[in-house]
Order: sequence, then C-alpha cells, then structure tokens
Amino acid sequence: MAALIRPGLQRRLEREVRGEVLFNAFARGRYATDASIYQMMPAGVVIPQSVEDVECALSAAREEGVPLTMRGGGTSQCGQTVNTGLIVDTSQHLTGLLELDVDSRRAVVQPGIVLDQLNRLLKPHGLWFPVDVSTASRATIGGMAANNSCGARSLRYGTMRDNTLAIDAIMADGTRARFGPVEQGSNRATSDLVADLLSLGRREADEIGERFPQVQRRVGGYNLDALLPDANPLNLAHILVGSEGTLGISTAIEIQLWPLPPKNKVMGACHFPTFRAAMEAAQHLVKLEPTSVELVDATMIALARDIAMYRPTLESFVRGNPAALLLVEFADEPAENQRKVSALEDAMSDLGFAFSNTGPREGGVIQISDPALQAAIAELRAGGLNIMMSMRQEGKPVSFVEDCAVPLEHLADYTDRLTAIFEKHGTRGTWYAHASVGCLHVRPILNMKLEKDASAMRAIAEEAFAMVREYKGSHSGEHGDGIVRSEFHEQMFGSRIARAFEEVKDRFDPVGILNPGKIVRAPRMNNRELFRYPPGYTFDEIRTGFDWSAWPGASGGFQGAVEMCNNNGACRKHVGGVMCPSYRVTRNERDVTRGRANTLRLALSGQIGADALHSDEMAETLKLCVSCKACRRECPTGVDMARMKTEILYQRGLKNGIGLQQRLIAELPRYAPWASRVGGVMAMRDRWRLGARLSEKVIGFSHRRSLPRFAKSPFRDSEANTPTGKRKVVLFADTFGRWFEPATLRAAVSVLSAGNYAVETARPAEGRNRPLCCGRTYLAAGMIDKAREEAARTLEALRPALDSGAAIVGLEPSCILTMRDEFLSLLPGDEARRLSQRAQLIEEFLGDEAERGELDLVLAAPAPTALLHGHCHQKAFATMGAVERTLRLIPGMDVETVESSCCGMAGAFGYDAETIDVSLAMGELSLLPAVRSATGDTIIVADGTSCRHQIGDGTGRKALHVAEVLASALETARNTKHEAANRDTMRQAGNES
Repeated sequence: MAALIRPGLQRRLEREVRGEVLFNAFARGRYATDASIYQMMPAGVVIPQSVEDVECALSAAREEGVPLTMRGGGTSQCGQTVNTGLIVDTSQHLTGLLELDVDSRRAVVQPGIVLDQLNRLLKPHGLWFPVDVSTASRATIGGMAANNSCGARSLRYGTMRDNTLAIDAIMADGTRARFGPVEQGSNRATSDLVADLLSLGRREADEIGERFPQVQRRVGGYNLDALLPDANPLNLAHILVGSEGTLGISTAIEIQLWPLPPKNKVMGACHFPTFRAAMEAAQHLVKLEPTSVELVDATMIALARDIAMYRPTLESFVRGNPAALLLVEFADEPAENQRKVSALEDAMSDLGFAFSNTGPREGGVIQISDPALQAAIAELRAGGLNIMMSMRQEGKPVSFVEDCAVPLEHLADYTDRLTAIFEKHGTRGTWYAHASVGCLHVRPILNMKLEKDASAMRAIAEEAFAMVREYKGSHSGEHGDGIVRSEFHEQMFGSRIARAFEEVKDRFDPVGILNPGKIVRAPRMNNRELFRYPPGYTFDEIRTGFDWSAWPGASGGFQGAVEMCNNNGACRKHVGGVMCPSYRVTRNERDVTRGRANTLRLALSGQIGADALHSDEMAETLKLCVSCKACRRECPTGVDMARMKTEILYQRGLKNGIGLQQRLIAELPRYAPWASRVGGVMAMRDRWRLGARLSEKVIGFSHRRSLPRFAKSPFRDSEANTPTGKRKVVLFADTFGRWFEPATLRAAVSVLSAGNYAVETARPAEGRNRPLCCGRTYLAAGMIDKAREEAARTLEALRPALDSGAAIVGLEPSCILTMRDEFLSLLPGDEARRLSQRAQLIEEFLGDEAERGELDLVLAAPAPTALLHGHCHQKAFATMGAVERTLRLIPGMDVETVESSCCGMAGAFGYDAETIDVSLAMGELSLLPAVRSATGDTIIVADGTSCRHQIGDGTGRKALHVAEVLASALETARNTKHEAANRDTMRQAGNES
C-alpha cells in the first residue's frame, strides 16, 4: 500500500526532532514490514532520543493529518506495527530502567527496553520480569504491553496485563496522563475520560460477562473487563495493555517484578506416539502444577534436526521418533520438584505411556535436570516459529489462526478438527507452544504470492474462528489482533461489544491518528494489497555468481534465499552468540540481518526505485555487514547475509567495476610474493604519519590502523617436509600465515611432526611461484569469478589428498571454512562436497586424533591460564568446541572462553577509514576489556589473524594461534624433562661424591 507523502512533515520533523528522521525509500522500506505477512510503506520514520521527540512527532503528524504508529522490536505476528503514516521506533534510545524498588519488587521502564536486557539488570537483585516471550532477546516492554504478551510460564505468572501496575502515556491530543489503580485518583486533564470509561464498564457489564471468553489467553479487542465495577484490581492501565498503540503512547511503564525462580528446575520430556494422545494428556498434566507445559510436534523435531545449532540438543533428549513431545517444567524447591516429576512419571504411566511398553502406546518421560540442557531445550522451544519458517519452499507456515485458545478439555478435538480443515483446503499445519493453557501455535502452509492460497487463508480463518466460538475459546490468545484478526471481533464478541470497542477508540483518539485499522474499523485480513507479496510481485532475474539452487524461486534460487527472512528479528539480540555484531554497536535497523534482507527483497522486486541494487544506498546498507557468518548458524531460517553481500558486491562490480581498495584486498595473494621483498619499505607507512594519512586519502585505509607487516622470513613449502609418519597430513598454508605470520605455520609443522605425522604442504600442480589461495580475499571484494578460479586450483591441488585419504589441515578459520561452505556454491558437485567434508582446522584434526587415542604428544602448561577468543567463522561452523577441547589436552592449564561477538576486525573491515569506528566499538563490547583484565601470565589465544591484529592494536597484548600454544607446550615439556634430567644427574653426582 502506498505511503502518505507529506514533504512538510519531513521538513518540520528535521527541524524539531533531535533524533533521526528518515524519509528515504530504503529506510521506509525497512519499516514497511513486521513479522507478519503484511507490508505497508510508511511516510517516514522517527528514531526519537527522548519523550519530547515523541511529542514532536505526534504533534507534527496530527497537524499534517498523518497516522502515527509506535514500534519496538517489530516482531508482531499480526501486522500491528505497519501503517502508511509515521513510524516511531523506541528501541534505539528509549531503553532506560527509570526506577527500581527492590523491596516492593517494582520497576519503571521506558518502552524501548528489551526484556532480556531488563532481566540482566534485575538479576543481581534476585528479581526478574517473568512474562517470558520467545522473542525475549528483542521484544520491548512497550511492545509487550501494547500486545498483552503472555509467555511460556503464564500458567504461574500470568500475562502482561497481570504484571502491569501503571502506564504514563501521551494521548492523541498531546495530553500527558497516568493510568493506574483508580484509588490513586486520575489526572485532572483526563478525569472526564476516566469517568466515561467507568460508565461504559457499568453499562456493558452484563454483555462483557456473557461475551468475553473465560480463558486465560484472551488478548483480543480492548480489555473492557478492566472497567467492570467489580474488577480486581480496578486499574485503568489495563485498558491500554493490549490496545496495540491505538489509544495512547506509552512513555513509562510500571511493572511488577518476581523473585528469580530456583535454579534447580526439573523438566520432563513426555514422549507420545500420536499427536492426539499428547493433546488429551495436557489437561491431566497441568494438575501437577508445573510452571509450563510446552508442545513440540514431529514436524518441528524434523526441521530442527536439519538446523546445526539445534541438532545436538535434540540428540540429547529425544528418544526415537515421537509424534509429539510435551515439555513439562517444575520450578519449585528441589524436594518438591522431585516429588512432582515422580508424579509426572506416574501420571504418564496411568495414561498408558511408559518406555517399557511396546506397540502403539509406547511413550514415556525423559527426566532432564542438567541446567545447560534445559537452557538449550528452552532455546529450541523459543525458536519454534523460526524453525517452522526454515522450510526451503515457496509455501511457508502462515500466522493467522496460530494462537487461538480453547479450554483444555476441548484441545484434542479442536486440533483434530482444525487439522481436517487444513486438509480440506489442501494444506497441513505445524504445531508447537503452550499446551498448558490451550493456546497452540499452528500455521497452515500457504504460498501467499498466490490468489488461491490467499483465499484459502480466509476460508480457513472463518471456519477455525467459528469452531473456537463453539468451544467458548478466544480467537486471539497471545499475539494480538493487528490486521489478521481485528475484522473478526464482531463475530467473536457480538455487535454490542464491537460498538463499545469503537466507542473506547473514539473517546481516546477522536481523529483516529493512532495506529488506525487495528482492533476497530479494520481492513479485510486477506486484502492482497496489504501483503508483503502483493499482486504483480516480481523479482528481477539476474545472473548470479554463486549457485543458489538449494533455495526455491527465480534468479536461480537467490530470490528464495532472500525471502527466507521472516522478520522475526532473532538477529536483533544484544548479547549471546555472534549475530549481528554491527547492530550491537549501532542499534540501527539498517545494520541488522533483517534490515539488510528486507532491503534486498525490496530492491530486487523494484519497490524502492530503479536500479536500487547498484545504488549507493544499497552499498551503505551492506557496508557494516562484517561477513561474520553468524546468521548462517544463528538465524533459524538460515539467512546467510555474508554470502548475499558477496553476491551483491559481485553484481555491483559487474556494472560499476572494482575500486582500488577492493582490488588491493582481492589481489593480495598474487602480489604478496614480490611485496614481501620490499616489506620494510611498506612498513614505513605506519611509522610516517603523513604517509598513513596519504594512504587513507588514496586507498581508504585508516591512518589510525596499523597495516599487517610482511615477515622478514616468510614460510616456505620446504619447511614442511616430514616424509614419514603414521599418517599423512597435507597442510594448507594460507596467505596470511605464509607471508605475514609464518610462526603459526612453523608451529603447526612442529606439532604435527612431534605427533609422528608425515607433513607436506598443499602445492599447486602448476604455477609454483603462485601459492594456493582459498579465494577468501576475492570473495571479500565480490570477485566471485576470480574466487572460483582459486577454488578450482585448490581443489585440483588437493585431489591427490582426497583420493589417498590423507588429512587436509589448515590454520586460518576463514580459509578452511571457505572450503567447507562457499566452495559448494562456487564449484557445485561431488568433488567440492568431498573437500567440504574432509578439510579440517588443526584443532579439529588433533582433537579427533586424541579422541581416537592416536595422538601422542607430551605437553606441559606454558601458562596457568589460556583466555580464548573464537573467530566468527569458528562459531558459525560450531568448531569452538574443537579448539577448547584441544587446548584442554595441555595438563595444568585452565581454559577460559571470552563470551564475545565479532572482534570487529573482520578482515579488511577494520582497516577501512569509513568503518574503523564501528570496528573499534565492536572490539570494546566484550573482547578487548576481557583481554585487558587478564593477568600478565595468561596466554591470549585467537586463531584468526584478524582477531590477533585487533587484540594487538586494542590492548598491546600478543595473541597466539592454538598451534603456537601447543608448540610452546611441547617446548615447556621438553625443558621440564631436561631440567628433571639435570637434577637427576646432579643428585647422582652428589651421591657418588
């Protein structure tokens, strides 16, 4: 739907607002979608720095006649946070914890604070806010209040409404007001409003009692039951909770806090042979008073098994191939937990499910007490939506009947009947989530680009909602109304309540400026003009550099890869994992994987201007992507932005050519042999300040960053010449190790030789003066065709090793893991797949050898502690465990791993004058402070050459590759043995004398 164009609005906002004012097509496009199927291009976006900025935005919008929609994390499932007017994003600056009363267990927060961020602040005080939504890493408290969020443990802690004490709000006319318990009195400016609301409550009391579903999970419409004379408590903040920003703008929210739950939780993973059996069991299991009962169905299990980050978790607790799991959690004192989990096993046995059974009733309980495994399972369950969306096909699970709630006694019949409705319309559903409260997230698989599937969506909705009414349930149990469900309120609540909803809206917002079209006077939910894929949606056909055929869609599958982003925003997390490191610094929607993916989709579908793909705005959108590859692993739908960035750089290069800086980066492996001969001259750049500034102007490398120094004695292939040994190892000597840090390769040769391995380097069949390169530098510049040539040379050189069964080992994570990843898209086929399966980092090889009992190294601790930082690609390919395991082979040395995202160097990113500030800020998030606080006798370990450079520049500490640490441990052991021998000799000489 077209945006409302108001040039005067933009000019006024730019004059009056201190925060960012964004009216360009790229920025507006990034805010045109949320996690729903809808897309509405806004007129503009404001990123307020203060409440006063919000007031300015509201005043300007009101006077220009433009709607205003508030937005937090933008994770709404139903289209609550999209509109054609002004979008105001609170998540960047309005993120404060304003007050904390530990004794009263109360806090006052700004609307943009993220739930996980809040709970990190509360944890030292023994408190938390327990409305634990699955999007806790990015959901804001303001958005949760607007949506009346619930969370997995609502069975014990209630919903957002139950935990909201008061709200300070700005009304549509600009009035500031406080909504809270009525006995506190009301703001004079809103006393008439309060009186009218209470009058409406008295007038409609009987109708509310008759029409409102008596289930906990009812978040549809306005909370008119909060206005009833006998409401307990009678709190007018609750009329704003769940109002989706249509009644007022929250500026401060007072919330109830709870003591942290006991650490010794226990979980029972109840396995069922049929889905219906699980649904029938739920009503019995909740009688044991668990904190939660969460469903995971067979489809989710199967999809999660194909996602690297979840596979080990499933293998740890899922027995066989159950049709469904119910994850039952108890969080009481240890003795009570044990009593309840024993009762759970008894209840399951009484229902006929025990692993000792055989035949169709086979099932049972796996008891889980390990906190780490419980956390991993919780992460798996919280990722349910994204796991379901990871299907690589045009049809995707679509949210519209996904959080209907019915009484538990009807749950089995409801799920059976809804499954039949799906089958009637030629589709199937995926199920997961809150079995404890009869609110299952179910999404039929539909292709929303097709008119027939859009029509099927409406037909399914009408039949499903009718069935929910029959069971006296709620058609909106958790995710709110938005565009999806608002039009059905009259059917659900009746005409009289629907008119009362409109009366409330008009009393708060007479001109309809606040987020119109939600809850009242809504458009049809299947209006395709509002869809993310509207009629006429097309995607530019381009000749791609990579092979994208693993994804569906046009452009050789590139379209399908881009459209895998479902906007759920897992990339917006602030801590934990790696994704998305630049966003953690800027907090800008442009700089997160979701924002980049949305921009690509809009550009390639022609929605943000002609030739947007090759524009400077597109380059700016991708500039801060450091190609860490974290999204490849941590995005549950597998949006690989690093590969997409390379593809777009390739497309830009085809049209615009390659710049000088990019060519210098790309061609480094080719000119390094001769450049190393004049390395001393090149090093003068760093010593000569004027030269550094001149190089910044000419090439773009920041004068604040030292450049890598060519080694005086580079690594030669002849140094790896151990012809005999128990097993042959082919060492891939990477460009940086060969020409800049040969000590790493020499250390690797030393360690492998000491282990009695026959070592040789990988050498090209031709061009012996041109050593091998994995092509990583070409990929960084978008020169995919050149990278393909290097990949082919590498594959040719390693073919004998592949055929003979020799181990293929390398040191630099980005090189070896390029062979495991991009080679498959550069050279699709069996040979690249063989190399992908065989290429190993040295720590993986040594760790595997040790596990098989084949590693014979005598090691001694060269230091009491090793502080380990993982390279982004090590984390993305789950190889961190290998380096930790290998370091722990050294007896007497403790290994501590820094909880860090990207170091910030990221190859050439840290050298660029335009990105160095972000590079340094990324290092300061956690890595560099951790290194500075390490004791002087701690060894700093980092396998990535870029990581070592950042650590050296930022702390003055020298970091070592794991191969260097092992070589040092070998030397320490030799010296210790030599010293012991000397002591024995001296002792013997003393005895003789």
